[in-house]
Amino acid sequence: MLKKLLLFCLTGLLILGGTNMALAENNNSWDKTFPKSDKVNIEKVSFKNRYGITLVGDLYTPKNLDKNTKTAAIAVSGPFGAVKEQSSGLYAQTMAERGFITLAFDPSYTGESGGEPRNVASPDINTEDFSAAVDFLSNQENVNADKIGIIGICGFGGFGINAAAMDTRIKATAAITMYDMTRVSAYGYNDSMDENARLELKQQLNNQRTEDFKNGTFAKASGLPEKLTGEEPQFIKDYWGYYKTQRGFHTRSINSNGNWNMTSSLSLINMPILQYSNEIRSAVLVVHGENAHSRYFGEDAFKKLKGENKELLIVKDANHVDLYDNLDKIPFDKLEAFFFFFL
Repeated sequence: MLKKLLLFCLTGLLILGGTNMALAENNNSWDKTFPKSDKVNIEKVSFKNRYGITLVGDLYTPKNLDKNTKTAAIAVSGPFGAVKEQSSGLYAQTMAERGFITLAFDPSYTGESGGEPRNVASPDINTEDFSAAVDFLSNQENVNADKIGIIGICGFGGFGINAAAMDTRIKATAAITMYDMTRVSAYGYNDSMDENARLELKQQLNNQRTEDFKNGTFAKASGLPEKLTGEEPQFIKDYWGYYKTQRGFHTRSINSNGNWNMTSSLSLINMPILQYSNEIRSAVLVVHGENAHSRYFGEDAFKKLKGENKELLIVKDANHVDLYDNLDKIPFDKLEAFFFFFL
Protein backbone atom coordinates (compact mmCIF):
# COMPACT_ATOMS: atom_id res chain seq x y z
CA MET A 1 0.00 0.00 0.00
CA LEU A 2 2.78 2.43 0.90
CA LYS A 3 4.56 1.64 -2.33
CA LYS A 4 1.41 2.62 -4.19
CA LEU A 5 1.06 5.82 -2.16
CA LEU A 6 4.70 6.69 -2.79
CA LEU A 7 4.22 6.20 -6.52
CA PHE A 8 1.15 8.43 -6.58
CA CYS A 9 2.80 11.05 -4.37
CA LEU A 10 5.78 11.26 -6.68
CA THR A 11 3.72 11.15 -9.86
CA GLY A 12 1.96 14.10 -8.28
CA LEU A 13 5.20 15.87 -9.19
CA LEU A 14 4.35 14.98 -12.79
CA ILE A 15 7.71 13.53 -13.71
CA LEU A 16 8.33 12.09 -17.09
CA GLY A 17 11.15 10.21 -18.75
CA GLY A 18 13.08 11.22 -21.84
CA THR A 19 11.82 11.17 -25.39
CA ASN A 20 13.21 12.13 -28.77
CA MET A 21 10.01 13.73 -29.96
CA ALA A 22 10.63 16.91 -31.93
CA LEU A 23 8.91 20.18 -31.09
CA ALA A 24 6.22 21.54 -33.33
CA GLU A 25 7.64 24.82 -34.57
CA ASN A 26 6.23 27.52 -36.79
CA ASN A 27 9.73 28.36 -37.96
CA ASN A 28 13.33 27.62 -37.06
CA SER A 29 13.51 30.22 -34.29
CA TRP A 30 10.14 29.62 -32.63
CA ASP A 31 10.62 27.22 -29.70
CA LYS A 32 7.13 27.30 -28.15
CA THR A 33 4.46 24.60 -28.18
CA PHE A 34 1.82 27.06 -29.38
CA PRO A 35 1.55 29.19 -32.55
CA LYS A 36 3.26 32.57 -32.61
CA SER A 37 1.04 35.64 -32.57
CA ASP A 38 1.61 38.55 -34.94
CA LYS A 39 -0.04 40.93 -32.45
CA VAL A 40 2.69 40.98 -29.80
CA ASN A 41 6.40 41.59 -29.43
CA ILE A 42 8.44 39.06 -27.44
CA GLU A 43 11.69 39.75 -25.61
CA LYS A 44 13.85 37.34 -23.61
CA VAL A 45 14.57 38.86 -20.19
CA SER A 46 16.29 37.84 -16.96
CA PHE A 47 16.11 38.98 -13.34
CA LYS A 48 17.10 37.71 -9.90
CA ASN A 49 14.98 36.58 -7.00
CA ARG A 50 15.94 37.44 -3.43
CA TYR A 51 17.94 34.22 -3.14
CA GLY A 52 20.20 35.40 -5.95
CA ILE A 53 18.86 32.88 -8.48
CA THR A 54 18.59 34.25 -12.00
CA LEU A 55 15.17 33.69 -13.53
CA VAL A 56 14.62 33.79 -17.28
CA GLY A 57 11.36 34.79 -18.90
CA ASP A 58 9.66 35.93 -22.08
CA LEU A 59 8.18 39.43 -21.94
CA TYR A 60 5.13 39.83 -24.19
CA THR A 61 4.11 43.36 -25.18
CA PRO A 62 1.10 44.29 -27.37
CA LYS A 63 2.27 45.77 -30.66
CA ASN A 64 -0.43 48.43 -30.48
CA LEU A 65 0.63 49.53 -26.99
CA ASP A 66 0.36 53.24 -26.27
CA LYS A 67 3.95 54.08 -25.31
CA ASN A 68 2.81 57.20 -23.48
CA THR A 69 0.66 55.20 -21.05
CA LYS A 70 1.72 52.91 -18.25
CA THR A 71 0.01 49.54 -18.68
CA ALA A 72 -1.26 46.81 -16.36
CA ALA A 73 0.97 43.73 -16.26
CA ILE A 74 0.61 40.04 -15.44
CA ALA A 75 3.28 37.49 -14.46
CA VAL A 76 2.57 33.88 -15.42
CA SER A 77 4.14 30.57 -14.40
CA GLY A 78 3.31 26.88 -14.35
CA PRO A 79 2.34 24.13 -14.65
CA PHE A 80 4.54 22.43 -12.05
CA GLY A 81 7.73 21.37 -13.79
CA ALA A 82 6.76 22.99 -17.09
CA VAL A 83 8.56 25.85 -18.83
CA LYS A 84 7.60 29.19 -20.31
CA GLU A 85 7.50 27.71 -23.80
CA GLN A 86 4.46 25.66 -22.83
CA SER A 87 1.20 26.60 -21.12
CA SER A 88 2.41 29.73 -19.30
CA GLY A 89 3.65 31.20 -22.57
CA LEU A 90 0.31 30.52 -24.22
CA TYR A 91 -1.48 32.35 -21.38
CA ALA A 92 1.02 35.22 -21.47
CA GLN A 93 0.82 35.66 -25.23
CA THR A 94 -2.98 35.52 -25.25
CA MET A 95 -3.32 38.04 -22.42
CA ALA A 96 -0.84 40.33 -24.21
CA GLU A 97 -3.04 40.15 -27.30
CA ARG A 98 -5.80 41.45 -25.03
CA GLY A 99 -3.88 44.51 -23.92
CA PHE A 100 -1.67 43.51 -20.97
CA ILE A 101 2.10 43.44 -20.67
CA THR A 102 2.83 39.88 -19.63
CA LEU A 103 5.79 37.87 -18.40
CA ALA A 104 5.99 34.08 -18.66
CA PHE A 105 8.95 32.87 -16.62
CA ASP A 106 10.75 29.67 -15.72
CA PRO A 107 10.82 29.11 -11.96
CA SER A 108 14.03 28.46 -10.06
CA TYR A 109 15.94 25.27 -10.90
CA THR A 110 13.84 24.76 -14.03
CA GLY A 111 14.14 25.46 -17.75
CA GLU A 112 16.46 28.35 -18.61
CA SER A 113 16.40 29.75 -15.07
CA GLY A 114 19.32 29.23 -12.72
CA GLY A 115 19.69 27.36 -9.47
CA GLU A 116 21.66 24.29 -8.46
CA PRO A 117 21.07 21.44 -8.15
CA ARG A 118 18.64 21.20 -11.02
CA ASN A 119 15.10 19.89 -10.83
CA VAL A 120 14.40 20.96 -7.25
CA ALA A 121 11.09 22.27 -5.93
CA SER A 122 10.64 24.49 -2.89
CA PRO A 123 7.39 25.93 -1.48
CA ASP A 124 9.32 28.98 -0.29
CA ILE A 125 11.49 29.65 -3.33
CA ASN A 126 8.77 28.92 -5.86
CA THR A 127 6.48 31.36 -4.03
CA GLU A 128 9.32 33.90 -4.03
CA ASP A 129 9.70 33.47 -7.79
CA PHE A 130 6.34 35.19 -8.30
CA SER A 131 7.43 38.12 -6.15
CA ALA A 132 10.68 38.36 -8.11
CA ALA A 133 8.61 38.61 -11.28
CA VAL A 134 6.64 41.44 -9.64
CA ASP A 135 9.97 43.11 -8.77
CA PHE A 136 10.92 42.99 -12.44
CA LEU A 137 7.60 44.20 -13.81
CA SER A 138 7.35 47.00 -11.24
CA ASN A 139 10.54 48.49 -12.61
CA GLN A 140 9.60 48.52 -16.30
CA GLU A 141 9.03 52.02 -17.65
CA ASN A 142 5.83 51.08 -19.48
CA VAL A 143 4.27 49.13 -16.57
CA ASN A 144 1.95 50.63 -13.97
CA ALA A 145 3.46 49.25 -10.77
CA ASP A 146 0.11 49.64 -9.00
CA LYS A 147 -1.58 47.35 -11.52
CA ILE A 148 0.22 44.02 -11.45
CA GLY A 149 -1.46 40.63 -11.31
CA ILE A 150 -0.35 37.01 -11.57
CA ILE A 151 -1.58 33.81 -13.18
CA GLY A 152 -0.48 30.51 -11.69
CA ILE A 153 -1.21 27.24 -13.47
CA CYS A 154 -1.42 23.81 -11.80
CA GLY A 155 1.13 23.69 -8.95
CA PHE A 156 1.90 27.36 -9.52
CA GLY A 157 -1.76 28.13 -8.96
CA GLY A 158 -1.14 27.14 -5.35
CA PHE A 159 2.16 29.00 -5.19
CA GLY A 160 0.46 32.00 -6.80
CA ILE A 161 -2.22 32.19 -4.10
CA ASN A 162 0.53 31.72 -1.53
CA ALA A 163 2.43 34.66 -3.06
CA ALA A 164 -0.69 36.84 -2.98
CA ALA A 165 -1.03 36.14 0.74
CA MET A 166 2.43 37.62 1.29
CA ASP A 167 2.99 40.16 -1.49
CA THR A 168 0.61 43.12 -1.25
CA ARG A 169 1.84 44.44 -4.60
CA ILE A 170 -0.13 41.67 -6.30
CA LYS A 171 -3.51 43.24 -6.98
CA ALA A 172 -5.22 40.28 -8.70
CA THR A 173 -4.49 36.55 -8.83
CA ALA A 174 -5.88 33.85 -11.11
CA ALA A 175 -5.22 30.24 -10.06
CA ILE A 176 -5.84 27.92 -13.00
CA THR A 177 -6.49 24.17 -12.54
CA MET A 178 -4.51 24.51 -9.32
CA TYR A 179 -2.69 21.96 -7.23
CA ASP A 180 -1.62 22.43 -3.64
CA MET A 181 1.71 20.64 -4.08
CA THR A 182 2.35 20.59 -0.34
CA ARG A 183 -0.97 18.90 0.36
CA VAL A 184 -0.63 16.23 -2.31
CA SER A 185 2.95 15.54 -1.24
CA ALA A 186 2.03 15.17 2.44
CA TYR A 187 -1.34 13.44 2.11
CA GLY A 188 -1.41 11.85 -1.33
CA TYR A 189 -4.25 12.20 -3.79
CA ASN A 190 -7.63 12.76 -2.17
CA ASP A 191 -5.86 12.85 1.21
CA SER A 192 -5.40 9.07 1.11
CA MET A 193 -2.12 8.95 3.09
CA ASP A 194 -2.36 8.75 6.89
CA GLU A 195 0.26 9.67 9.48
CA ASN A 196 1.83 6.21 9.56
CA ALA A 197 2.16 6.03 5.81
CA ARG A 198 3.61 9.54 5.76
CA LEU A 199 6.19 8.53 8.40
CA GLU A 200 7.28 5.58 6.30
CA LEU A 201 7.50 7.79 3.22
CA LYS A 202 9.67 10.30 5.09
CA GLN A 203 11.91 7.47 6.29
CA GLN A 204 12.40 6.30 2.71
CA LEU A 205 13.14 9.80 1.46
CA ASN A 206 15.58 10.57 4.28
CA ASN A 207 17.38 7.29 3.67
CA GLN A 208 17.67 8.43 0.08
CA ARG A 209 19.28 11.67 1.29
CA THR A 210 21.99 9.60 2.96
CA GLU A 211 22.57 7.69 -0.27
CA ASP A 212 22.58 10.88 -2.34
CA PHE A 213 25.26 12.39 -0.12
CA LYS A 214 27.37 9.24 -0.32
CA ASN A 215 27.01 9.00 -4.10
CA GLY A 216 27.42 12.71 -4.78
CA THR A 217 24.33 12.65 -7.00
CA PHE A 218 20.59 13.11 -6.62
CA ALA A 219 18.36 10.12 -7.25
CA LYS A 220 15.44 10.88 -9.52
CA ALA A 221 11.84 10.25 -8.65
CA SER A 222 9.79 7.88 -10.74
CA GLY A 223 7.10 9.21 -12.98
CA LEU A 224 4.80 8.56 -15.88
CA PRO A 225 5.53 5.59 -18.14
CA GLU A 226 7.16 5.92 -21.54
CA LYS A 227 4.19 4.02 -22.94
CA LEU A 228 0.68 3.64 -21.64
CA THR A 229 -0.75 0.21 -20.94
CA GLY A 230 -4.33 1.45 -20.84
CA GLU A 231 -4.69 0.46 -17.19
CA GLU A 232 -3.56 3.83 -15.81
CA PRO A 233 -5.98 6.23 -14.06
CA GLN A 234 -7.51 8.74 -16.45
CA PHE A 235 -5.57 11.69 -15.04
CA ILE A 236 -2.27 9.91 -15.78
CA LYS A 237 -3.45 9.39 -19.36
CA ASP A 238 -4.36 13.08 -19.53
CA TYR A 239 -0.90 14.17 -18.37
CA TRP A 240 0.73 11.76 -20.79
CA GLY A 241 -1.38 13.13 -23.62
CA TYR A 242 0.01 16.61 -22.99
CA TYR A 243 3.61 16.18 -21.90
CA LYS A 244 4.59 13.06 -23.85
CA THR A 245 3.21 14.10 -27.22
CA GLN A 246 3.88 16.84 -29.71
CA ARG A 247 0.98 18.74 -28.17
CA GLY A 248 2.98 19.88 -25.13
CA PHE A 249 6.44 18.33 -25.17
CA HIS A 250 9.44 20.60 -24.64
CA THR A 251 13.05 19.54 -24.19
CA ARG A 252 13.66 21.81 -21.18
CA SER A 253 10.53 20.81 -19.29
CA ILE A 254 11.02 18.47 -16.34
CA ASN A 255 7.61 17.01 -17.05
CA SER A 256 8.40 16.45 -20.71
CA ASN A 257 11.97 15.22 -20.61
CA GLY A 258 13.44 14.64 -17.17
CA ASN A 259 12.78 13.90 -13.54
CA TRP A 260 12.49 15.79 -10.28
CA ASN A 261 15.02 15.04 -7.58
CA MET A 262 13.28 12.50 -5.36
CA THR A 263 14.05 14.27 -2.09
CA SER A 264 12.43 17.53 -3.30
CA SER A 265 9.17 16.31 -1.86
CA LEU A 266 10.53 16.48 1.70
CA SER A 267 10.17 20.25 1.90
CA LEU A 268 6.78 20.06 0.22
CA ILE A 269 5.65 17.58 2.88
CA ASN A 270 6.97 19.68 5.77
CA MET A 271 6.11 23.25 4.75
CA PRO A 272 2.45 23.67 3.78
CA ILE A 273 1.41 26.67 1.72
CA LEU A 274 -1.85 28.67 1.92
CA GLN A 275 -1.58 29.15 5.68
CA TYR A 276 -2.53 32.83 5.40
CA SER A 277 -4.62 32.75 2.23
CA ASN A 278 -7.67 33.78 4.28
CA GLU A 279 -5.94 37.16 4.78
CA ILE A 280 -5.69 37.97 1.07
CA ARG A 281 -7.54 41.23 0.45
CA SER A 282 -6.79 41.53 -3.26
CA ALA A 283 -8.93 39.83 -5.90
CA VAL A 284 -8.60 36.09 -6.54
CA LEU A 285 -10.16 34.02 -9.33
CA VAL A 286 -9.96 30.24 -9.00
CA VAL A 287 -10.63 28.35 -12.25
CA HIS A 288 -11.02 24.59 -12.39
CA GLY A 289 -12.34 21.97 -14.78
CA GLU A 290 -15.60 20.23 -13.95
CA ASN A 291 -14.02 16.82 -14.56
CA ALA A 292 -10.54 17.56 -13.20
CA HIS A 293 -9.14 15.04 -10.71
CA SER A 294 -7.57 18.05 -8.95
CA ARG A 295 -10.80 20.01 -8.61
CA TYR A 296 -10.90 19.57 -4.83
CA PHE A 297 -7.66 21.59 -4.48
CA GLY A 298 -9.26 24.61 -6.11
CA GLU A 299 -12.56 24.29 -4.33
CA ASP A 300 -10.94 23.90 -0.91
CA ALA A 301 -8.58 26.82 -1.56
CA PHE A 302 -11.55 28.96 -2.55
CA LYS A 303 -13.47 28.06 0.62
CA LYS A 304 -10.69 29.58 2.70
CA LEU A 305 -10.68 32.90 0.84
CA LYS A 306 -12.64 35.82 2.26
CA GLY A 307 -14.17 38.90 0.69
CA GLU A 308 -16.52 39.72 -2.15
CA ASN A 309 -13.66 40.01 -4.67
CA LYS A 310 -13.09 36.22 -4.70
CA GLU A 311 -14.65 33.94 -7.32
CA LEU A 312 -14.67 30.24 -8.23
CA LEU A 313 -15.29 29.34 -11.86
CA ILE A 314 -15.90 25.70 -12.82
CA VAL A 315 -15.41 25.08 -16.55
CA LYS A 316 -17.98 22.64 -17.89
CA ASP A 317 -16.69 19.34 -19.30
CA ALA A 318 -13.04 20.30 -18.77
CA ASN A 319 -10.39 18.06 -17.21
CA HIS A 320 -7.19 19.20 -15.50
CA VAL A 321 -5.04 19.32 -18.63
CA ASP A 322 -7.69 20.98 -20.81
CA LEU A 323 -6.88 24.24 -19.02
CA TYR A 324 -3.23 23.97 -20.08
CA ASP A 325 -3.85 24.64 -23.75
CA ASN A 326 -7.40 23.91 -24.92
CA LEU A 327 -8.58 27.21 -26.35
CA ASP A 328 -12.16 25.96 -26.38
CA LYS A 329 -12.00 25.43 -22.61
CA ILE A 330 -9.70 28.15 -21.23
CA PRO A 331 -11.96 31.09 -20.27
CA PHE A 332 -9.79 33.88 -21.67
CA ASP A 333 -12.75 36.27 -21.94
CA LYS A 334 -13.33 35.83 -18.21
CA LEU A 335 -9.63 36.30 -17.42
CA GLU A 336 -9.52 39.47 -19.51
CA ALA A 337 -12.56 40.91 -17.76
CA PHE A 338 -11.24 39.92 -14.33
CA PHE A 339 -7.84 41.57 -14.76
CA PHE A 340 -9.18 44.69 -16.48
CA PHE A 341 -11.65 45.17 -13.62
CA PHE A 342 -9.21 44.66 -10.75
CA LEU A 343 -6.03 46.12 -12.28
